[in-house]
Amino acid sequence: MPRLPEPRGAASAALFAALRRPPGALDRLPAPDDGEDLQLALYCCYELHYRGFDGVDAGWEWDPGLLGARAGLEARFEAELLELAGPPGPPPEPAEIDAELRALMAADDGPSLSRHIEREATLEQAREFVVHRSAYQLREADPHSWAIPRLWGAPKAALIEIQADEYGGGRPDRMHSALFARTMDALGLDPTYGAYLDRIPGVTLATVNLMSLCGLHRRLRGAIVGHLALFEMTSSIPNRRYASGFRRLGCEAATPFFDVHVTADAVHESIAAVDLAGGLARQDPALGADVLWGARALIAVEARWAERLLAAWAADESSLRAERGAVLA
Repeated sequence: MPRLPEPRGAASAALFAALRRPPGALDRLPAPDDGEDLQLALYCCYELHYRGFDGVDAGWEWDPGLLGARAGLEARFEAELLELAGPPGPPPEPAEIDAELRALMAADDGPSLSRHIEREATLEQAREFVVHRSAYQLREADPHSWAIPRLWGAPKAALIEIQADEYGGGRPDRMHSALFARTMDALGLDPTYGAYLDRIPGVTLATVNLMSLCGLHRRLRGAIVGHLALFEMTSSIPNRRYASGFRRLGCEAATPFFDVHVTADAVHESIAAVDLAGGLARQDPALGADVLWGARALIAVEARWAERLLAAWAADESSLRAERGAVLA
């Protein structure tokens, strides 16, 4: 298990101090100092539902005081998401979900990290990109899997079909998280789960927190379906570019993870759009609005993240936080 990271403000400092004690010692958290503090505190609250932290009692996962404090952090984050992506609109016609998702894809004019990695990135920038993505890819599929018991019938079957590939079809060495760990190792990075948490900025943690927020709340099951659907629909081409970029940089050993996604996500695209997202809307038409909101929220947080990375690189600066040494190893 990873260790607790260094705090980034009053909220994360109070949270980590409580987590070092037995459960039951948390009544409330102070307001986060800024976005870094908010996203780190929320990420660590969610991590208690994944692998947890070294030295932190597992009883904290369902501690009422912690859940109450987490709800306060979530309210701030949801307000931020509503500002970024707007509120859910009226439910679309269930038969139009596929077309609506493709319209969102077509309208997305956010900056393209994949083109930068393919054509221009230095090796150090490419390695930084992998460190950012490690916050999600080393647990790939897990946030979306929270939706499995919240669905039934055809949408559930579609989700499980997608997730089965993500988990390697029963082969541990083919799990996408394992493939990503090998990508990190090939680039001279530490593939240990949580190794770079102190270096990963809040704008990146927000992309992962969005998945955990939607996956862990049944009321947001439509949003996590929309998130996954658009995630799969927009994955194949960028992963082809990432693979091309790493080959350009002479890092062939880092490409299998991206190559697998070129093939797998091309297959998943129709399943995600028609059977999963469309199937859920046909089953419960009112959830169609949340499906599209989850897709819009994905676009918004990913665009903000890409803008931040590209701006740092354009200024010849690192896109990572400088804590605990400025050299990746």
